[in-house]
This record gives sequence, C-alpha cells and structure tokens, in this order.
Amino acid sequence: MRALFTDLYQLTMAAGYWMAGKSADVATFELFVRRLPPRRDYLLVCGLEQAIEYLSTLRFTGRDIDYLRQLPQFDLVPDEFWVYLSNFRFTGDLWAAPEGSVLFAGEPLLTLRAPIIEAQIPETYLLGMIGFQTLIASKASRLLRAAAGRDVVEFGCRRAHAPEAGCLAGRAAYIAGCAGTSNVEAGRRFAVPVFGTAAHSWVLSFEHEQDAFAQLQQLLGPRTVQLIDTYDTLAGARLAAHLGPPLMGVRLDSGDLLTLSRDVRRILDDAGLSSARIMATNDLDEDSIAALVAAGAPIDIFGVGTSLATSFDAPALSAVYKMVEIQSGSSHRFASKRSEGKQTLPGAKQIYRFPDHDLLALQAEPPPPGAEKLLHPVIAGGEVLVDGKNLQHMRDYARDQIRRYGHPHRRVELSESLARLAHPTQP
Repeated sequence: MRALFTDLYQLTMAAGYWMAGKSADVATFELFVRRLPPRRDYLLVCGLEQAIEYLSTLRFTGRDIDYLRQLPQFDLVPDEFWVYLSNFRFTGDLWAAPEGSVLFAGEPLLTLRAPIIEAQIPETYLLGMIGFQTLIASKASRLLRAAAGRDVVEFGCRRAHAPEAGCLAGRAAYIAGCAGTSNVEAGRRFAVPVFGTAAHSWVLSFEHEQDAFAQLQQLLGPRTVQLIDTYDTLAGARLAAHLGPPLMGVRLDSGDLLTLSRDVRRILDDAGLSSARIMATNDLDEDSIAALVAAGAPIDIFGVGTSLATSFDAPALSAVYKMVEIQSGSSHRFASKRSEGKQTLPGAKQIYRFPDHDLLALQAEPPPPGAEKLLHPVIAGGEVLVDGKNLQHMRDYARDQIRRYGHPHRRVELSESLARLAHPTQP
C-alpha cells in the first residue's frame, strides 16, 4: 500500500534503469543531513523501525501497476518492466545508527546497498520518515533540556501536519525523553504513555464549574487533572482545592503562568494537597519553558503542542539521500556530487566515535583502536536482523547519548583515506 508514497521520478528512473540494462547494478546510498537546523547542537536519530518495516514489506500491487501504466511518462516502457515490478522485493542490505543516537551534520544516519532499482525507489519514503521523526526527536530534546528535569508531554497531534504525523511525533518525542503524548494511536501502536483529561468545552457544558469538576472526579478518580482557567484561574484553583482528593493535579492554559503557578501552588498546599501537580500548557516552547524554570515557577509538567509536533522554529531538515558507490559487473566506482554548495563525500562510510570527536572513515577501512562503531547492520540480503521495537531501550540509549555527546561544537573529522578520495590531488 505504500509503494506509491514516493516521487514520480523514482519510478521513471526505475523504468529507465531497467530499460538501460542496469537493473543488476548494485548501488550504495547514504542518508544524511547537510547542516543542522538553527539552534540545534545535534540530531537525535529516530524513525528506523518504520524504515525497516517499509523496506521489508515493500510491494507493488496490481492496482499500483495499473495506475502507473496509464501515466504518459510510461508510454514507452515495455511490458516486461511491469512483470519485474509485480515481483519487486527489497533484497539489499541496510546499515543504520540505532534510534536515539546523537549524530551531527554530514554523518550518515543510514547506508543502503542494493540492486539499483531497489536502492532508488525507497529514497522519498526514507527521507520523509527518518527526516520527520529525527526532526521531532531533536526538538523534543531541546525542550527537555529547557525543562531541566521536569516532565514534558507531547500535546501536538491536533496541530501536526497530518494525523499520521501526529502519531509519529508522539513516538519520536517519547524516544527523546518526553513523559508521553496525548495521541491515543501512538499509545496503542507504540505503547507510549498517554495523557489527557478534559477540555474547556467540558467545563462550559455544565451550568456550574463545580459540577464539571465533581463529575470529572467521578469519571477519573485518582487520575483527575482539573482545567482551572475556563473562567477565573484562582477561583478554579480554590474550587479544585475545596473538592479535595482524588486529585492528581490542575492544568493552567492561559495568563501569566509564573504568577498563577505560584498562587495556585499556595492554594493547593494550604488545602493539604501538596502532592497535586501543576501542569502548564499554552503555546509553550523551549524559551518560555526555560524562562519559567529559571524564575522558579512551581510547574511540574509542561504540555507542548504546536512547537513540538511541527518543530515550529525549524520545520524541516536538510536531509538528503545520495549515491556514494556503484558496482556494474566487475566495474566499481565511487560517486559524489561536485556542484557548488551541494558537494557530497564519495564511498560508503562508517562513523567511529571517540570521547572528544567523531571520525568519518570508509566502510572498508580497518576500525581505529578505541573507537565505537555507530552504523550497524539491520537488514542483510533483504532479511531483517534486529527487533527495532523496544522504545524503552531507545529512550535509555537516547538519554545516555545526550548526556555523553549532546553538546555543541563536537568535531567530525575525515580519515586520511576518505579525505584523499574526496579531494584527490589535482594534476
């Protein structure tokens, strides 16, 4: 069902490769990010589980092929190509950095080697899937740094660019360290903890705010979080305090969050509800969260929507998928772009990590002593080698990666062999 989630030129090239007799050529592509987005110190890799699932299940149905055959771009394509496409399977190899890895500009997030048509067709899907989730995970990491140990919950599915994007944003944010998401499908599909109680419409549907609060307690019991700013925030806080337990906490969604959180905390504490937590929402981002934390706002949980699910300040990654090697029969050559501003490095590469820097080296080079290898085989000959669905492991790994390597100005160096290949001596 996802075979046509691609750009047309991937498929015109596929037909062209087949007609040119190149379908047996083996190509190697790398997916990397040219430059970090503004105000990002690093990338937090995310989306590999979906990439593996896509490659291992990629098929062209009869309906897919019927649609493609009627496009004018394929008028000259012989019937044999459509037979080939009906039997299409991914039979290649994939190396990738684990989800939760900290990487930097120019470093491959994944390397794919396969017969050229199998390597070409996945480009669009992989860029979209890996690029989007890496973008959101990297943004979530910034928000968590600003929160300085307080919980952040992803609340952005209603502002994400599509329902599926909202679901995947919840997944990526959780891997980055968020406490959970409001997206129920992300909870069902990925076992991400889900958060949410009631909106202002709940309060407005009752004639009296007290009745809305009391009914919510009957519904949710110890999971009750009262939304207290529909009318008057402090009056709402007093009402929640008067009703007493069960009460997990209250939510502030408007106004001066610093002043209100202090006043609300005092009201709750005076009522013996010191364990009740204060959640703040209302178009938060890392700057407003950092300011609230620095000012000592007694806010326990930050709910972040638009800023997180859309990576509002930097809504796209400069992710690219470029051929770096091609093998045609006994002929092998390295490939790279040389156009101004878009140069690429030739050759399949490995990332070696040292405590103070990363080393990009050719995949065929022997590993330097004392280095950690970051790209690992995940598919070999079309067969999946890893179980990429343990989100708790990914969260733990991401936390360790950020602690150890998530700081600005980390060096990425080239091995001597790669540097010579990329910049041969001019005659």
